[in-house]
Amino acid sequence: MEPGVMSAVNRTTYFRGGVHPGDRKAASRGKSIVQFPAPGKVFLHLQQSLGAPAEPVVKPGEEVKKGQMVARARGFVSVPVHTPVSGRVEAIEIHPHPTGPELPAIIIESDQKETWMEGLPHDETDSKVCSEEEIRERIRDAGIVGLGGATFPTHVKLSPPKDKPIDTLILNGCECEPYLTADERLMIEEPEAVLRGALIMARAVGAKRVVVAIEANKPEAVRVMRDAANQLGLEFPVVPLRVRYPQGAEKQLIKTLLNREVPSGGLPMDVAALVQNVGTAAAVDRALRAGVPLMERVVTLTGPGVTAPRNLRTAVGTPIRLLLEAAGVEPEAGAKIVIGGPMMGISQWSLDVPVTKSCSGVLYFPARDLALPEPGPCLRCGTCQRVCPMGLAPNRLNELAELDRFPELEKEGVMDCIECGSCAYACPARIRLVQALKYAKAEIAKARRRDQSG
Repeated sequence: MEPGVMSAVNRTTYFRGGVHPGDRKAASRGKSIVQFPAPGKVFLHLQQSLGAPAEPVVKPGEEVKKGQMVARARGFVSVPVHTPVSGRVEAIEIHPHPTGPELPAIIIESDQKETWMEGLPHDETDSKVCSEEEIRERIRDAGIVGLGGATFPTHVKLSPPKDKPIDTLILNGCECEPYLTADERLMIEEPEAVLRGALIMARAVGAKRVVVAIEANKPEAVRVMRDAANQLGLEFPVVPLRVRYPQGAEKQLIKTLLNREVPSGGLPMDVAALVQNVGTAAAVDRALRAGVPLMERVVTLTGPGVTAPRNLRTAVGTPIRLLLEAAGVEPEAGAKIVIGGPMMGISQWSLDVPVTKSCSGVLYFPARDLALPEPGPCLRCGTCQRVCPMGLAPNRLNELAELDRFPELEKEGVMDCIECGSCAYACPARIRLVQALKYAKAEIAKARRRDQSG
């Protein structure tokens, strides 16, 4: 064990910058996970992960069974989509997507029978008999993606090149975004599944060590995970980390636990590390042990306008309108609904958007809580630079973005921005810094695609 891992319990965090927003988790923290009823109709977007969207393998009018693949992966960096209900394919058409645009979705009308596809779920299978390649194949076939929010296909992360071996798998239970408690409840209620999934993923990449990282504001999760590791005979240190946003970002987590610096433009594999979310681990366990694909996830429904916050195990494709109605929320004019956390989540323009594999939370903010001062001129105070966990100069990047000086932005490292929102949160002038940086990154990515295609 590297000295840095265990000493992380009592030391100041290594990663630079960061902020301390109030965690606001108390309202849903003590709420056990409850199964949300399958809706009468699900909207399954083909774009459920980073990478290529899936390709439909069903047609309107076709009958489908629960757990059936309805869209296959298109290429290596893609995942299939499975239906969480049995019923009939109503249509394949454009539908609002949580990221903003309207994108193709398979719409399935449930027959309310919950008839599983033949052979699912199957009897428990010992994953120890699977080869590393078989583990990756089964994870891919189950449509599993990173459930911390990034939704990168898990089988891709578990396929590092041979010249970049992984020695450490970090199981990420930090859940550093305010309000969200889905991962915390999962660790408390299903610790064995989380740890078994981590062990499976460690085997897939040949990692000799697994470290469980949990922010110290989750003491019950720390205790339960330690007890579960002992009961399973796993030597997985469970490390409580000092609370500091964005502790759960993978580069910052690697720096904190291992004191390794992921290079600019690089990936965790460049420093022999792999980071996986606890929800992802539980999904891997279920897929490998029971053959059940990823077609539901735990979602925290909370926010200042929610009188009965809760943690729900929700079918992918469930319209968020139904979640809000179940909590007695009637959205008012001027209110804001955010999918994800308040720092990195996306404000929604339609209640018809469904839960996708990336949806860790649905937050409701009444209009009275949304008053924001108008941005003022930059004060040149340097606050944004001090809190940036990537060591960037957000104020300078913002000025370049306003002038569309994209080559200079690229040279000054804008593509290293993790869009955590720390700069905008801390800015005394209330400048919308992260929006400017996201705009710049999108334009640079467009230019790169044009260059590659041209």
